[in-house]
Amino acid sequence: MTVVDVKKTAEQKMHKSIDTLKADLAKVRTGRAHVGILDHVHVDYYGTPTQISQVANLTLLDARTIGVQPWEKKMVGVIEKAIRESDLGLNPSTQGDLIRVPTPPLTEERRKEIVKVVKGEGEDAKVAIRNIRRDANEALKKLLKDKACSEDDERRAQDDVQKLTDKFVAEVDKLITEKEKELLTV
Repeated sequence: MTVVDVKKTAEQKMHKSIDTLKADLAKVRTGRAHVGILDHVHVDYYGTPTQISQVANLTLLDARTIGVQPWEKKMVGVIEKAIRESDLGLNPSTQGDLIRVPTPPLTEERRKEIVKVVKGEGEDAKVAIRNIRRDANEALKKLLKDKACSEDDERRAQDDVQKLTDKFVAEVDKLITEKEKELLTV
């Protein structure tokens, strides 16, 4: 492994941390409906836990209502029950073979609770990025110890890893601020 490999690996892992944070933030409910909030709801499809999006067509009927159109009629009740029993606090209703999932407006208190959750997600992402920095720095020290690089190269590489860390932590802060603003907008 070389100094370049260590830096490249650290950057790739930090990108993955940002992508994970974006995915987690997409699941956090705002006042508007979006089909992404049903991503982690699974139904029993012939004995296999399956995402709703794999057994039904998800659409937005209006700003506050998600439409779930199962591909098999017998899945209507199963999907409705899975949504109702999820931790999302949603109450779906069935009209024929279409399941309507209204998203209730958020109260001010609930918005503030969700902001705390979002900030916690942000802190987790920052911790992950800092752990990647630590691992990269340890790898660089090992390269120096094994005489695979000079002290100057190792020091420069550690500075580069720190700059990467600062860049990605700033990206996390930006994402959290955007989500917080989105949540607190009524």
